[in-house]
Amino acid sequence: MSHPHPELSAPPELAKGALRVIPLGGLGEVGRNMTVFEYDGRLLVVDCGVLFPEDHHPGVDLILPDFAPIRERLADIEALVLTHGHEDHIGATPYLLRERGDIPLVGSELTLALLDSKLREHRLKETVHHRVREGDRLTFGPFELEFVAVNHSIPDALAVAVRTGAGLVLHTGDFKMDQLPLDGRITDLRAFARLGEEGVDLFLTDSTNAETPGFTPAERSITPVIDQVFRDSAKRVVVACFASHVHRVQQVLDAAVAHDRKVAYVGRSMVRNMMIAKELGYLTVPAGVLVDAKELATLPPERVVLISTGSQGEPMSALSRIAQRTHSFVHIEEGDTVLLASSLIPGNENAVYRVINGLARWGARVVHKGNALVHVSGHASAGELLYCYNIVRPRNVLPVHGEIRHMLANAELARMTGVPNVVVAEDGVVVDLVDGVASVAGKVECGYVFVDGSSVGDITESDLKDRRILGEEGFLSIIVVVDSVSGKVSGGPEIHARGNALEGSSFDDIRQPIIDALDRAIAEGTTDAYHLQQTVRRVVGQWVNRTHRRRPMIIPVVIEA
Repeated sequence: MSHPHPELSAPPELAKGALRVIPLGGLGEVGRNMTVFEYDGRLLVVDCGVLFPEDHHPGVDLILPDFAPIRERLADIEALVLTHGHEDHIGATPYLLRERGDIPLVGSELTLALLDSKLREHRLKETVHHRVREGDRLTFGPFELEFVAVNHSIPDALAVAVRTGAGLVLHTGDFKMDQLPLDGRITDLRAFARLGEEGVDLFLTDSTNAETPGFTPAERSITPVIDQVFRDSAKRVVVACFASHVHRVQQVLDAAVAHDRKVAYVGRSMVRNMMIAKELGYLTVPAGVLVDAKELATLPPERVVLISTGSQGEPMSALSRIAQRTHSFVHIEEGDTVLLASSLIPGNENAVYRVINGLARWGARVVHKGNALVHVSGHASAGELLYCYNIVRPRNVLPVHGEIRHMLANAELARMTGVPNVVVAEDGVVVDLVDGVASVAGKVECGYVFVDGSSVGDITESDLKDRRILGEEGFLSIIVVVDSVSGKVSGGPEIHARGNALEGSSFDDIRQPIIDALDRAIAEGTTDAYHLQQTVRRVVGQWVNRTHRRRPMIIPVVIEA
């Protein structure tokens, strides 16, 4: 990934008594959230999440933050603080723990429980855990931490206030200000105000919904819609949502009880997460409502509800397999209703609509955000952010968690409320807080780290470019044999094509130009195979682009015999 600020150089040594903020993910994108704070030679990490690949990342499973800027300083990390349990905030933690396995982990009860299941999957030993709740204070080295309740689309989310000798930093994590949350746990604006009275020197605020005017609707606002979907459904109901959305699952369970239906979870992550949420008391499952998914075949369809993963169209998710009729025991029938109770993550639109079309083809009625109020965001809209700025009255603001347009909109909101200094940075752009003033100090090199099967970091942008070319344009292979004594072409060119419409007879016009180009190159003194292969690639590339308007991958092989 090319750096968006080539004019910046590496930051200087941190001034004594100053605080450094190093964003390694989440600034300029929605996901991959990770921020490093440095003070007095020690490091504190807040969040360590993943970014999910888009269509232009063929074959990639996950995208991680780049640990390279801190790899030589892993021993300086005092703790990793996790604001909540979403994948884009905790998903990369196992990969960081592979590099240093004893980093203390700090988070709420649900957050650490969800993380523990991931650590077991990665076969990592449990590290030191510090389970915290709102109001708790902990000190790690020079960092004194205070935790503040915020609500989000997952229970137990926390903001964190970080006190150092350089000043007070307040990091919201992902949050909104739902005044009627399903679990009764509201964002603690009294704590925000108290911290504001103390003096917040740097305010890191969630930017995801900064472009959205007004206030984010309450979770309760979709309860009547879910109830109506159940009331209008004559057969089975399939609800797809994020496997971590405990509140949404609770609404579905309550609606199922009201309409005398049985519920089953479909999808490994859904089953795992809801078991954890139930055991810890974050999910209330009415007696007799939950059954094993395979038992649903014995029930009439009008008494059946499935809660599934796959609301983002993930190819291997339960819902995608249901839409393709490849699921082992769930088959869509005429008259079934599918409710997609989630928003569209940017980049997933095509995958989601592909699933919607697949479900509709089998006769399902699909209810989604495009035709009903079936999801509300977990992020604060512009009105809520304005409230926060006016309550906290920070000296400096650094918008985080969002694409560049979101962060710029958030920055403008901060300026409108009179914040004296607003800094907009992106991944790798280092911000120093010196004598109460935040400013850009330089940049560190950090890019995307791709997980591809068991490979971590071995796939490069160049590899992805090759994959995209192969996927879109196919490839041509050209094999030529050159006589090592005479220097003349003695065999070929033998040309093969895959993944495009080119055929054997298509290449008749280019065979002689290849031979002529090789003869000229050899006559001019070119003898090594690599440069001869480059000659073949250039001649074939120009021809196929001019003749067929295609740019396939060209793989020349020159053999000396």
